[in-house]
Amino acid sequence: MTNRRSFIKGAVALSTLALAPAAFAGGHGRIGTFKGLKGHVTTGSVEVLKDKVVLLDDFAFDGAPDPKVAFGKDGYDAKTLMGLLKSNNGTSTYEIPAGINPDDYNEVWIWCEKFNVPLGIAKLG
Repeated sequence: MTNRRSFIKGAVALSTLALAPAAFAGGHGRIGTFKGLKGHVTTGSVEVLKDKVVLLDDFAFDGAPDPKVAFGKDGYDAKTLMGLLKSNNGTSTYEIPAGINPDDYNEVWIWCEKFNVPLGIAKLG
């Protein structure tokens, strides 16, 4: 009986650990997954923390002129631009400008400012 209880406790503990990374990536912020727009391939995850936006290591973008990172609330908001996309692949971090509350937004955008075209969007959970 003791061996069975030990096995069950171990299995429960192991399953809890296996789920933890999926539920809480990085700094425990809101997570979103990108989808491409206007024929662009934009994939991977983003995490929004209190003071920064982090494109996670699975982020990938096919490239375009002048791609920038910004927030949106049911649409792109140019007042929230956080700067030029630092890399088309992998992790990069963007400071949220003073006066912008990330809780007011439900999307992260990759936006071509030069041509005013959406390149990718991630709906935040």
